[in-house]
Amino acid sequence: MRLDFCPYNLNFKKPAGTSRGVLTEKITCFLRLYDERDDSQFGIGEAAVFPGLSPEADERYFYKLMELQANIAIGKTTDLTRFPSLQMGLEQAIRDYSGGCRGVYFDSPFILGERDIVINGLIWMGDYDAMIEQVEKKLAAGFRCIKLKIGAIDWKSEVEMIHYIRDRYDSSKVEIRVDANGAFTMDNALPRLKRLADLDVHSIEQPIKAGNAALMRFLCEVSPLPIALDEELIGKFTREEKERMLDEIHPAYIVIKPSLTGGFSGAQEWIELAEKRNIGWWITSALESNVGLNALAQWVATLKNQMPQGLGTGALFTNNIASPIYTDGEKLMYDTHATLDYEAIRKLDWRKL
Repeated sequence: MRLDFCPYNLNFKKPAGTSRGVLTEKITCFLRLYDERDDSQFGIGEAAVFPGLSPEADERYFYKLMELQANIAIGKTTDLTRFPSLQMGLEQAIRDYSGGCRGVYFDSPFILGERDIVINGLIWMGDYDAMIEQVEKKLAAGFRCIKLKIGAIDWKSEVEMIHYIRDRYDSSKVEIRVDANGAFTMDNALPRLKRLADLDVHSIEQPIKAGNAALMRFLCEVSPLPIALDEELIGKFTREEKERMLDEIHPAYIVIKPSLTGGFSGAQEWIELAEKRNIGWWITSALESNVGLNALAQWVATLKNQMPQGLGTGALFTNNIASPIYTDGEKLMYDTHATLDYEAIRKLDWRKL
């Protein structure tokens, strides 16, 4: 077997505000797996590394990628424990190749067009007017779950924005999730959590920065608002580390990004450990291209979770790869008459061994 890789720069249609600044582009890396006797048929995967967030986003990344490439050529296993995006990309490529190189990673009613995935409407960070405009569009499109990224503008304006939604829709009509990305402090966390609970917010992701387990446990114990852990999961590589964190903090929910938490296998382990402790969970994408999103959606469709999922829509980038995934309001769906654009994928600048 052989593995080729292709670094690829995804260009945003318009700047996207995040807790790590404003993004205009994002690097990712495609992997293709094939038999050396015939490179016309290959399995495709995406190692969606996220600079500033992925634990392997440093100078080690391409060295490990080249090690993986060489080891596959000689039939040797590579330890990808601390390289979750590569684990995710390789698992996708293997599944696609094993399934006939047609972009089918998991069989389910989803890929037959018989079932959809309900997703939340993500509101990107920006000024008040820009965020309200996004909210209006999501509500008009029929989204019943809105996720607001907070911490970018002043607290008063963010509360006003949530009020704006609640004045029009109660919690039985629209669920509101917020993601603070660690923006709260020890001094202001509790009163802010109380304020959000009064507005009937569903939950908050990562109210304080990851790495302060004692304070996070305290907040989870006393908060009137359910707390979901997100960044706190990143960098927990072993089962023992995951168990220790969940037992120490015991959040209401965990938010699992497979590209940051060890691929499908690593994410499945998080689910197993959470359910054993009666901790809720949902899956979130991590700015993958349509290659990774296609595989991720197919996997999510096999899971027995009725909550709205945090999957992207593939509409953010100007140079995305065409795929069968599309949205109809809050529903992420699969077009049975379409497939991944393998012709465009073949023309990419592949790095061979």
